[in-house]
Amino acid sequence: MLKFQQTEAFVNNFIEILTECRLFLGVDRDNLFKMIGCLGAKTKKFTKDQFILSEGNEAKYIGVVLSGEAQIIRTDLFGNRTILARVVPSQLFGESFACADMKSIPINVVATSDCEVMLIDAKRITQTCNGACAFHSKMIYNLLKVVAEKNIIFHEKIEITSKRTTREKLMTYLQIQAKKEGNSTFDIPFARQDLADYLEVERSGLSVEISKLRKEGRIENYRNTFKLLSQNERE
Repeated sequence: MLKFQQTEAFVNNFIEILTECRLFLGVDRDNLFKMIGCLGAKTKKFTKDQFILSEGNEAKYIGVVLSGEAQIIRTDLFGNRTILARVVPSQLFGESFACADMKSIPINVVATSDCEVMLIDAKRITQTCNGACAFHSKMIYNLLKVVAEKNIIFHEKIEITSKRTTREKLMTYLQIQAKKEGNSTFDIPFARQDLADYLEVERSGLSVEISKLRKEGRIENYRNTFKLLSQNERE
């Protein structure tokens, strides 16, 4: 748990990240000091490839990435890996499982670079504190919105992975990304193997489809940058 002096230094160091975090939306800087102390938040550093949360851990904590990046990963009985989400600074993880009061979490959260995270006992959020802090109801409302938005993202992933072929999955994913960016040219957050894991396809098959789509004039790409070509651009 962070003591007051530590809390003040912590908030000052990560003020921009914390104010961008959806959990603290609408909370001013002064109340942010009080909130972090009230929540009994703790911070921890992880190195690349280290497990932040592991499958089977108690579903207790809500995490906030403060620096670096992480991925939420599901691994099946045979060791096949599926990337469920990428988590960057100011974003939350573990909130759905903690709020559902599950006995254990069914996923892994893995650092994809050296990172620092803040861990909060979910019950310190969902149960009103003795001090009846004025900001507590606001935080519960924010958490509800985050869980709802994550549910929408989950359905988006189902839309992608429910497609039958690698090509259909890839094109659906690229079209969704283009729509989000409002531009036919955009960057994706995944390297080739990670993209294959996210789409739940073989990397070799994914590479073949990307090559075919380039030859057909449907896409252009360089590393993580893609462009969807219109019919006019193909002619």
